[in-house]
Amino acid sequence: MLLAAALVALLLGGAAPALAHSALRDTDPADQSVVDTPPRHITLTFTESVGLLEDSFRVYGPDNRRVPLGEPRHAPGASDTARTALPDGLADGTYTVAWRVVSADSHPVSGAFTFSVGRPSPTPPAVPATADEHPVTASLYDTGRHLAYVAAALLIGTAAFAALCRPPDTAPLRPALLTGWWTLLTATVVLLVLRAPYEAGTAPGTALDASAARTLAGRPGLALLARLALLLLTAAALLLLRRSRRGRAPETDRTPPAHLAVGAALAVALALTWAAAEHASAGLQVPSAMTSSVLHLLAMACWLGGLTALLLTLYRARTPPPPATVTRFSRLAFLSVTVLVVTGVYQSWRGLGSWNALTDSSYGRVLTLKLLATALLLSAAALSRHWTTALATAPAEPHPPTGTTTPPAPLPTAAVDGHRRALRRSVLAEAAVAVVVLLITTVLTGTLPARAESEAAESPRPQAAGLPGASAFTIPFDVGTPDGRGTVQITMDPGRVGENGVQAVVFGPDGGLTAVPELRLTFTLAARDIGPLDAKLTDRGGYWATNDLNLPLAGTWTMRLTVRTSALDQVTETRETRITR
Repeated sequence: MLLAAALVALLLGGAAPALAHSALRDTDPADQSVVDTPPRHITLTFTESVGLLEDSFRVYGPDNRRVPLGEPRHAPGASDTARTALPDGLADGTYTVAWRVVSADSHPVSGAFTFSVGRPSPTPPAVPATADEHPVTASLYDTGRHLAYVAAALLIGTAAFAALCRPPDTAPLRPALLTGWWTLLTATVVLLVLRAPYEAGTAPGTALDASAARTLAGRPGLALLARLALLLLTAAALLLLRRSRRGRAPETDRTPPAHLAVGAALAVALALTWAAAEHASAGLQVPSAMTSSVLHLLAMACWLGGLTALLLTLYRARTPPPPATVTRFSRLAFLSVTVLVVTGVYQSWRGLGSWNALTDSSYGRVLTLKLLATALLLSAAALSRHWTTALATAPAEPHPPTGTTTPPAPLPTAAVDGHRRALRRSVLAEAAVAVVVLLITTVLTGTLPARAESEAAESPRPQAAGLPGASAFTIPFDVGTPDGRGTVQITMDPGRVGENGVQAVVFGPDGGLTAVPELRLTFTLAARDIGPLDAKLTDRGGYWATNDLNLPLAGTWTMRLTVRTSALDQVTETRETRITR
């Protein structure tokens, strides 16, 4: 039921885009800086440790050609950096650096900036347009992450309920255990397969590329491989436990301490595969953060997964569970809630950094939503605890006093059954709210912590490649022929009254730079009956540019772009642009 509700919520809500936890803190050379001598390296510094990709850096020179680079590495002793070596003899001009790394929480993050050697170029080289993520890959990967959390709660929580609460009839719990195990196994395999295209921002089909295997050596890949191995050990342990229980009376069956120790070790190890590949493994107080993350996940699983097991026992057991079983789970749930509160407060402090971040950051707003949902969940849990107490204190079946034949007072069966029905309803409501809390939690794990956001804001943030104060446009075109589609990126500097520089770069249907025989750009100010003024773009060998466009008045100008792809094929597109004084 928990799994089905999670699937419905995912289908109705969709997979929200994940925001990476690492933020770029500094670049060397600095963004938009001008250096006298060519640098030997490009170094990026982030707010926490990052993983590197084979194509973490792409550098384009003043001639719009890609610069050959060394293998991406971390700076010595600094896992929060990314560095690549530049070749000797860089020419004067502006260079555009596009970068992509993997955040410590396993999400990719990317950006771009510029620097100049000697003097800036008339136009910075443009980066071919590439998406930060492929929508299909990102949706599948995020769905796999959600299902992995749900399956872990179902698997660990059901096993903990069976071992610690000792219901007489465990048959209803076996489907839950199998569902949790198979769902977690399937989700883990899917995440492993999609790991390479998810990091690169490419389609799922690229998972079969030969270079995809290198992602298995990264921290997220190793964590997923360890999770697979632990799931196989868990299956073996469950089979051995089931075999050892045969022939023993279920009413008096207690899980041996050795089996409890093995189960606890496997549960802790599974929780570590999340903590080791997510935000707890980076930043401040890593040992405490990882311990808190493991305890938080285990407490969540024991409570929410245990709720599912309790529901199955209440509804599907051959006989109603005795009050002792329900009371044991009530104590387990109380302990789990206590651990959740303590670890949640610590993790909130670690992620927020200040009280203002509760309302001023995305992380704080999602956290506030989780706190409200958790308060509602605690209210439902308190109601369940009330009915548990009522059921546990109901009078036992009376026996006639010794030596008398007087029949006893009738047993209040209707009251006991009423308590049990009320408990079923309250536990069902508790489980429904728990699903919402679980989904909000998975969104929170993919949201940039306010503390990291604040740290990144304390230093100059590199922006997308471009000129200071420049106006940028991306105009698609299509002349109607098979290869006659593409986009033109236009930059106007400074985009104000007077002299302006204009640069235009043409990209083909595959997103790569392409050459066209003619590119014309005119400007018209219809309100003042001025124009069309021809920008007189000239081919500069890979891009089109002019430094002599004079726009005499402020206002909304109409920009007409004509792209000719052959002797017979051309198309004209228009855009509005605001020119200020």
